[in-house]
Amino acid sequence: MSRIENTIIARFEHAGEKFELLVDPVLAYDFKTGKKKDLSNVLISDEVFKDANKGERQTEGAIKKAFGTAEIEKITRIVFEKGDLQLTTDQRRKALEEKKRKVIELIARNVVDPKTKAPHPPARIEKALDEAKFSFDAFKSAEKQMQDAVEAIRSIIPVSFEKIKIAVKIPAEYSAKCYGILKDHGMSREEWASDGSMICVCEMPAGITTEFYDKINKATGGKVETKMLK
Repeated sequence: MSRIENTIIARFEHAGEKFELLVDPVLAYDFKTGKKKDLSNVLISDEVFKDANKGERQTEGAIKKAFGTAEIEKITRIVFEKGDLQLTTDQRRKALEEKKRKVIELIARNVVDPKTKAPHPPARIEKALDEAKFSFDAFKSAEKQMQDAVEAIRSIIPVSFEKIKIAVKIPAEYSAKCYGILKDHGMSREEWASDGSMICVCEMPAGITTEFYDKINKATGGKVETKMLK
């Protein structure tokens, strides 16, 4: 278990009262963001504090009034769900950097320039986000932040969510090797020709079509037939 000096505080306020828990920095962040599903080793102490820094414990009456229970696991889950986690400065910096990187990756994969139909390079997206002064949330998923980020940069660079449909024909000898790639890229209308070749339609964000072509050509040695559908 972590030493006291290697802890952070999970805090919840209710009816003017503060309820604080001493928690492990890494495990608490993983639990808060959903990476960790259970509370094992998250708590450093089973005590609920009014002021953890001063070691001042919260009263039993205030705890039961706020949470409706004295069970520490139930209390902890409520604190994490409704309260705040006080990350260390280094933790917050790293978390925000990682979240920014993931949001940029998602935008590059899902958004294109509506005029050229080409994806924006990550560097251009990052520059636009910096110019828009977009604020990333260390706890909110990248997927949930992507839409807000796109709206923030819409006045700076042209952006559009677009999907592309591509008809694909895979020679019989490569069908098994390519099946996973096709499934990962929105495969539908799967058919098998008399010669054993596989025919299907893949629908995917316009921003990842280049990635798709690269993968499918590499898997078949270039012996794949594709056609863009309108």
